[in-house]
Amino acid sequence: MIYLRYAYVALVLFLTTIILSPLQIVALWRGWKIARKLPRYWHVVACFVLGIRIHVHGEIERQRPLLLSANHTTWLDIVVLGRVAEVSFIAKSEVKTWPIFGLFARLQNSVFIERADKRGTGRQVGSIADRLAGGEIIILFPEGTTSDGNRIYPIKYSLFGAASSAVPLSPTGKVHVQPVAVAYTGIRGFPMGRFLRPIVAWPGDVEMLPSLAGVIKARALDVDVCFGEPVVFDAETRRKEAAAMVEARMRTLLAERLRGR
Repeated sequence: MIYLRYAYVALVLFLTTIILSPLQIVALWRGWKIARKLPRYWHVVACFVLGIRIHVHGEIERQRPLLLSANHTTWLDIVVLGRVAEVSFIAKSEVKTWPIFGLFARLQNSVFIERADKRGTGRQVGSIADRLAGGEIIILFPEGTTSDGNRIYPIKYSLFGAASSAVPLSPTGKVHVQPVAVAYTGIRGFPMGRFLRPIVAWPGDVEMLPSLAGVIKARALDVDVCFGEPVVFDAETRRKEAAAMVEARMRTLLAERLRGR
């Protein structure tokens, strides 16, 4: 029976990709705004066939520019957040070369950064700032890696440089950075405790396909997405202090949701 489910998921996602990809390629090439919407349709279908039930707490900030800062447990975070809002992601440059996932990242219009390219840091940050100022919602995973879903690893404050760089480009002179917590809380209708959460976690030594197979086997997952109070960056903001505030709010959001609050 599980093989039938594998086939069902693969077929639906394949057909959805075949239908939407040409439209997205043209939309990106022409610079159409619908390029922000099409990936969300794919994520809607993916969540449906994978049995992902999303529970949203709080509201996404309406003011722009807006950078979302989220914890990172698994590749599934991208599907979940892509289902919740029309967003683009910041990803490490090597993601572009990954089979299948790299193609999806490019079609999502992700921002790729080369961490080892210290000389190009300003250019990369400037590119993100331009897109923020253009009204796009960009999602940052500031941990720089994936966790086990039970905690948030120390975040890299330097990654918030894009928010500071976007301040002069903002009509209001402000950039909103909103903390987000993605918590995996249930499996097949039952609470998912700390010992079951690694089922969805995606550590660096696990390949994509085995991880996907584990999610398909789970059949039904409950995911809570919590939006916290934004931190405003302006010309007077000290980046490290503001980033530390974002980190603290992310930790509180995740801890409270995992405790069922």
